[in-house]
Amino acid sequence: MGDLAAQAKRLLLESFGAAVAAADPTVVLPPHLPPPPRGRTLVVGGGKAAASMAAAVEARWPLDAPLSGLVVTRYRHGLPTRRIEVVEASHPLPDGRGELAALRMLELARTLGTEDLLLALISGGGSSLLAAPVAGVTLKDLRRVTKALLHSGATIQEINVVRKHLTRLAGGQLACAAGGAEIVALMISDVAGDDPTHIASGPCTPDPSTYGDALRILNRFGLEAPPEVRRHLDQGAAGLLPDTPKPGSPCFSRVSQHLIGSAQASLDSAASFFGQQGIPAIILSDRISGDAEETARQHAALLAGLSTSAPLALLSGGETTVAVRNPAGRGGRNSAYLLALAIALGENRPVWALACDTDGIDGTEDNAGAVITPDTLLRAQESGLDAAGCLRDNRSYDFFAALGDLVVTGPTRTNVNDYRVMLVGVS
Repeated sequence: MGDLAAQAKRLLLESFGAAVAAADPTVVLPPHLPPPPRGRTLVVGGGKAAASMAAAVEARWPLDAPLSGLVVTRYRHGLPTRRIEVVEASHPLPDGRGELAALRMLELARTLGTEDLLLALISGGGSSLLAAPVAGVTLKDLRRVTKALLHSGATIQEINVVRKHLTRLAGGQLACAAGGAEIVALMISDVAGDDPTHIASGPCTPDPSTYGDALRILNRFGLEAPPEVRRHLDQGAAGLLPDTPKPGSPCFSRVSQHLIGSAQASLDSAASFFGQQGIPAIILSDRISGDAEETARQHAALLAGLSTSAPLALLSGGETTVAVRNPAGRGGRNSAYLLALAIALGENRPVWALACDTDGIDGTEDNAGAVITPDTLLRAQESGLDAAGCLRDNRSYDFFAALGDLVVTGPTRTNVNDYRVMLVGVS
């Protein structure tokens, strides 16, 4: 099986490379750059792609046109820049470096006039990286409620509704701080459906959600929020605090938003790669969400119903969730999905599969994801690994590390969420 496994794994990894390359800011950003304004251009932004987006702006911006700014990205995701400052901060839980950077961005935006341009570089991860808490809520409080939400199994959209009502830039608040300046937001989407209000919690996008929505999400998952958080949301729901700016607000009259990278575009690129290898590819969806283990069982059932023995690649994107049962466990949603898929498929099913986060980080570990082969469970048994136990205890990282099947790329400095492929009929 050695040669066949090597060939299949190569196809999986190269298809992932094609998906990531399709969201490379150096390629997708330049066509969307606006012309320099009569006045100044201020670049601000946040996300896992923020540094590479800033570098792409600098590479194409005229040297004689004023350009300055500040972006914040995840630790180890920075790049050297000359005119735009890059700050590294914590993700997925916010820290003081991100808070201070977000506050500085607000101050800079407030200095702009009607002849100036605010160029906002928005990508996945920005919700945590630009998290300056509102008055009365401490950073510690914000970290506590963010951690509880991440462990609850809530969707990213639900998490962002809460964060938009606890932070100062999200939910269109950055755009409103810029006064009469023209605003161009360039976005690389990491959310299913590409709704701009949820990409980094929509700092330049009207927010249709309310304080009441945020409270209902906390209650739905039975979360004990810190008293200051609960008090702030209660006051907002009672109409005692201004809500985030809504659709129709005048502050959005000079805002234009452009989606420059998405899961769908990356899936299309991966499908094209497989086509060049003579393997048909079907894109199941670019917006799969819900529990990672349940998604894996659904995909296993889909494979069981296939009647073809010819080569075929089934692709999907989106963002699943994992309910954390063991706080000491190691493993992100992609490795959890793959372990559940291997179990659901059973031993020696002729399926190869890869699941990776396009940012290069699956959860909080050092891997982008992992791969499974038809003999994954057999090799696990020979190594004394309990697949079901590892899945139950949130130890999918340890499982794939022991088999040598982790995919480690390092930070890709982009992010269009998860990439999954199931490959059958390779011979």
